[in-house]
Amino acid sequence: MTHGFDSPQNHFQLFGIPASYQLDNAQLELAFRALQAQVHPDKSAHLSDIEQRIAMQRSTLVNEAYQTLRSPIRRARYILALQGVDTQEETNTVMPLEFLMAQLEWREAVADAQQARDAEALGRLEARMKDETDELEAMLAVKIDGEHDYAVAAGLVRKLRFMEKLAEEIDSAYDAIDL
Repeated sequence: MTHGFDSPQNHFQLFGIPASYQLDNAQLELAFRALQAQVHPDKSAHLSDIEQRIAMQRSTLVNEAYQTLRSPIRRARYILALQGVDTQEETNTVMPLEFLMAQLEWREAVADAQQARDAEALGRLEARMKDETDELEAMLAVKIDGEHDYAVAAGLVRKLRFMEKLAEEIDSAYDAIDL
C-alpha cells in the first residue's frame, strides 16, 4: 500500500491503512513513524521558508491524523464525519434514562470515594468504567464496521463521551486524594 502526501483524501489513506474502526495499532504506529521520518521539520531546515512552512504543515497533519486514529473515540467521530454523520455531542444530550441514572450513580460513587479518600474504591470504579468503555468500543466496531449503522454509532460516541468525562473525574479524585 502506498501512503503519503501524493493525494490523501483522509487520515486512513494518509497512513495507507484500511478505513475501519477496528485497526491494527502496530500497523498505524509503523506508518506514522515512516511518515514522520519523511516530514519531520528537521529534514527541511535547509529548504526555503515557504518549503519549511509546507513541511511544518505536513508534519502537523501527520501528527493530528495519528492522534485522531489512535484514540478510539476520536477515530469513531472521524469515521462518522467521513460518512456525513454529526455525533451531536454538544447539542444532543438526550440519553436513555437508564444510562443517565447510571451516570449519576457513578458520579456519586466517585464523590464518595474522594470524600473518604478511598483509593481502592476509586480503583474499583476505574476498572468498572474501563470495562464499560471497552464494551461500548466493541459495540462501536460492530455498528461502524459491520452494520454501517452510523446513527446508533453516533449515540454510542455520545455515551463514550460521558465515560471520558467520568474518567477525568476519577483522575481528579485521585489527584485530590494525593494532595
